[in-house]
Amino acid sequence: ADQLLAYAAIKEGKNVVWIPSYGPEMRGGTAYCTVVISDERIGSPIINNPLSACVFNRPSFDKFMPKIRPGGFLLVNSSLINAKTDRTDITEYLIPASKIAMEAGSPKATNVAMLGGFIAASHVVKYDNVRKAIEDKLSSKASVLQVNFAALERAYGRLRKDAAVGV
Repeated sequence: ADQLLAYAAIKEGKNVVWIPSYGPEMRGGTAYCTVVISDERIGSPIINNPLSACVFNRPSFDKFMPKIRPGGFLLVNSSLINAKTDRTDITEYLIPASKIAMEAGSPKATNVAMLGGFIAASHVVKYDNVRKAIEDKLSSKASVLQVNFAALERAYGRLRKDAAVGV
């Protein structure tokens, strides 16, 4: 999802820094990735207090929720996280990303469902550019491509609807 977000931003001519976290996190810890997108030159890719975060599981919720900058937002995979923040200085969006991915055809599409929710909440890149990034990345795998398109569309539509009513 992070890489697709970066590709979509590049398609829009934005400056992008993408820093994935590899190491022991891949073996059960709280893996994470930083994506910085800006219309301006990016001075440093190191972000201590991000404007937003997508959290897929409870350990990530516990680790990253306190770091969100006031005025920012947290996107929570409510399929796996049965918790809500008590912070009043951020907006929290709950999206059942794992459930949406399963309905779309594969649990592996959870990251794309979260991406759909993220772009609906942030408007940082255009939906069509994310869709094009997915197509570019997965064009050789037609069945996987359609599952990811379905997950993106369902999550994007759901969060747009929920955000409109103030959820």
